[in-house]
Amino acid sequence: MNEQEAKTFIEQLQHEGLLTEENRPIWEMIVPERLKRMYDVLNQRTRYITVLTEAVDDPHNQAAVLRTAEAFGLQDVYVVTGQAPFQPNPFVTRHADKWLTLHQKRDIATAIKELQANGYQVLASYLGEGTVPLHDIDLSRPTALLFGNEHRGVSEEAVHLSDGTFIIPMYGFVQSFNISVAAALTLYDVTERARKQAGETYYLTFAEKKELYEKWMWQTLQPRIRKMMEERLGRSY
Repeated sequence: MNEQEAKTFIEQLQHEGLLTEENRPIWEMIVPERLKRMYDVLNQRTRYITVLTEAVDDPHNQAAVLRTAEAFGLQDVYVVTGQAPFQPNPFVTRHADKWLTLHQKRDIATAIKELQANGYQVLASYLGEGTVPLHDIDLSRPTALLFGNEHRGVSEEAVHLSDGTFIIPMYGFVQSFNISVAAALTLYDVTERARKQAGETYYLTFAEKKELYEKWMWQTLQPRIRKMMEERLGRSY
């Protein structure tokens, strides 16, 4: 990006309202190429699809789900812990988690009911009777995809509270995937279809973009610079 391109891009973001005089001290510390990268990702972000994990104990699996969710443009991930704490492996996440909004809930009933109250249908990955193939999921409304424990799957309570269940069709002797693989296959299919079906409602609102973009600008600063700016401006993210 040359000097004129950078100038034009900054003016564009100011015109759109993402860069303001209020946050000028922050964005002036960031190179235009970095601002552009965050802007491009921001415009593909969604809250139309989200993920909820129940009692996923393995740090590798915790991290893999986060990395997959971020890669497919999801902004929110909801987590209910099981026997192990939520400590995703940083070597697997590759810092993907810092770009996400994580919601840790105390139990599965609280998580599901909150999502439903916010307009989501909650669909659980489940091998039991009455489940529908992944490609038949109705995506006409915001959808939360629930994945359960590595060994036990989702709890019966979660199945009971969910709005439906789905399965990834398999044709071999093995009838289940590791959760990280299941999440990747599911999100690839669902985000592709939802993006086409939901249109503009699939993406973030301007207010959501503005809030998130400023948060990302803070996060992209080096820790020393961030601390200095926090002290100077008297605020932080």
